[in-house]
Amino acid sequence: VEGKDNILQQSQERMAAMANKKAVDMLDKNDLIVICGAGGFIAGALTRYFHQQGFARIRAIDKKPLPQWYQVVPGVESLCMDLSEKDNAVQACRGAREVYNLAADMGGMGFIERFRVECLRSVLINTHLTEAAYRAGVERYFFSSSACAYNVQLQKDPNVRALKESDAYPAMAERGYGWEKLFSEMVCQEYWHERGLKTAIARFHNVYGPFGTWDGGREKAPAAICRKVIEAKDTGRMDIEIWGDGSQTRSFMYIDDCVLGIDMITHCDKLTAVPINLGSCELISINTLVDLVEQIAGVKLQRRYNLNAPRGVAGRNSDNTFIKQMLSWEPTTPFKTGLTKTYQWIEQQYYDRKAGRRTVS
Repeated sequence: VEGKDNILQQSQERMAAMANKKAVDMLDKNDLIVICGAGGFIAGALTRYFHQQGFARIRAIDKKPLPQWYQVVPGVESLCMDLSEKDNAVQACRGAREVYNLAADMGGMGFIERFRVECLRSVLINTHLTEAAYRAGVERYFFSSSACAYNVQLQKDPNVRALKESDAYPAMAERGYGWEKLFSEMVCQEYWHERGLKTAIARFHNVYGPFGTWDGGREKAPAAICRKVIEAKDTGRMDIEIWGDGSQTRSFMYIDDCVLGIDMITHCDKLTAVPINLGSCELISINTLVDLVEQIAGVKLQRRYNLNAPRGVAGRNSDNTFIKQMLSWEPTTPFKTGLTKTYQWIEQQYYDRKAGRRTVS
């Protein structure tokens, strides 16, 4: 029996190794990789990820001026262009073998509930980029979707059932941002089925980590809570405002898991044009998030609940059955481990700003 178990385990490991192909297994180091939205958090990390693997030709693009990029990777072609304009999309894709579209106007719940038109306009980016990628002969095209594409009727309870990929239909996505993602997924699917552009689609679940937005209105819950706790310690005002009643639940994925997942999903042929969850399945309430940040900071704060503030759906979690089936992998960084690193980075940013030094915001 033990021998059979070992054979089965070895077989599963071989299958996983075959499934988990990455860019380094399939590309020449001189092939051109284009990363859109590279001035932002996730795409900036993805740019660094590919650069560290030795890819010599990376074109990083964002509409923000270069000094406002979260990360500028030395040796990377960094361009300032608005990809919602067709001509810029064409220029971006020229000569590329792979294109990664992570460009979008988005932020935390406060942003996407208030600026729905800006979120919807991101559909122009994907529409122009898919056509430009197809015409340029791009081999693989990745689109960053979101768990906001899921039916909101399934997310009314903090003790929510984890969302599986089929739960996007019947469609009732989050207004603005969620509908843009759902439509853009369909564009990617049709470009594969009708025109043969090999597309990959990952539905992100709340990505967090260092080099992300932590102030200014676009930050998500982990960064916002870290900043608020740091401010409370620094000012001596030992209280914290929490949006909603704190019972809302989410899963949060650490940035290192995210970029690895993007790479594996993009290079898994069985996932071509198939939306898939990319997120942790560790469900955390906002109150628990505050507890953890307080533990990391070594403080205890008085909580004030703002019931009129944006709060989003009551609960959202990632069902990882499908990604484990396809890749024999799922995001594994424990939330407190990633949160500790995030808190330490934001704390450094906070005091650097206070000292007048340039920071990521």
